[in-house]
Amino acid sequence: MQVQRFPASFSYQAKSWSRKRRVVAKVEWHPGELYPRVGFIVTNLARPANRIVAFYNQRGTAEQWINEGKNALKWTRLSCSAMNANAVRLQLHALAYNLSNFLRTLALPEEMESWSLTTIREKVVKIGAKVIAHARYAVFQMAEAAVPRDLSRRILDMIDDLRPRKPTPC
Repeated sequence: MQVQRFPASFSYQAKSWSRKRRVVAKVEWHPGELYPRVGFIVTNLARPANRIVAFYNQRGTAEQWINEGKNALKWTRLSCSAMNANAVRLQLHALAYNLSNFLRTLALPEEMESWSLTTIREKVVKIGAKVIAHARYAVFQMAEAAVPRDLSRRILDMIDDLRPRKPTPC
């Protein structure tokens, strides 16, 4: 079952407002929830209510991505004194963010789909491991508290599947 959305539009004037304004209400019924989620958008756009809801949902999603980059990659830490150096640093942060999203999209199992980049960084990337080196191989011993063994194995298999294979000769 999918989320059911019902937009409605009306005019409203709060006491502190000098005039009436357009308000778009969105009611969302999510599967398994007892009560609907209700939200209001005050706007001056003349589009139909469903298009205004779609527009603001996209804007909200973009703002979530920006906040995720700020929190996960600390891309607001532009501490260089030169403008060019800060510009390069911000571009490197944006590249790291895009590479992380690329990896999240292509090489993470479905149950990790909702994980934030901060969670991925803390549970997958920044995890301590004991490395045992042998003559022909290395063993990484990691705690299973962050990511269970079967999940780690599937991540590594999905990353391995990204590698281009040599074509077989005819």
